[in-house]
Amino acid sequence: MTDVISHSPACACCGDLLRARFDRRRFLQISGAVGMMAALPSFAHAAEGNYEAMLVTCIDPRFPQPTLNYMRSRKMIGKYSQFTFAGASIGVVAPAFNAWAPAFWENLAASMQLHHIPKVIAMNHRDCGAAKIAYGEAAVKDRATETETHKAALMEFKKQVAERQPTLKVELGLMAVNGKVEMFS
Repeated sequence: MTDVISHSPACACCGDLLRARFDRRRFLQISGAVGMMAALPSFAHAAEGNYEAMLVTCIDPRFPQPTLNYMRSRKMIGKYSQFTFAGASIGVVAPAFNAWAPAFWENLAASMQLHHIPKVIAMNHRDCGAAKIAYGEAAVKDRATETETHKAALMEFKKQVAERQPTLKVELGLMAVNGKVEMFS
């Protein structure tokens, strides 16, 4: 059986410990945090709200910064959710990746429920390894063929979104390595 010893705050062995834990600096830290949450309630409830879109992008490490630059140019920073996996729309629609599609559709439904998004933006990119895996080297052998391959995947993505989530608008883009975006409709 363990004995619990209770000491008063004035006790020499515990008093310093309590003062160390609850000193003026700690009080100010806690007060500051509480004040920030009260002053900026959007951070406290950031998971829910009304956002402009879900952005679907590829895992390619060359594209996070160009994608961020693109979204900044549209004044959408902080106004979208993001889903990233190999191939972007290709990861959703290509038969080679059919096991991945359920994860995307569930995430899209969650973003609609939590963020009340009115649209999804699919941003594929050129020189995509997932496109080669899904469709073969011949499907991306030159710029024109690569464009048609991505356009077909993006259009299939749009069709599937319309079937599953008919209230959503869909934007389709193909980003070059330099960050320039070509939009499809």
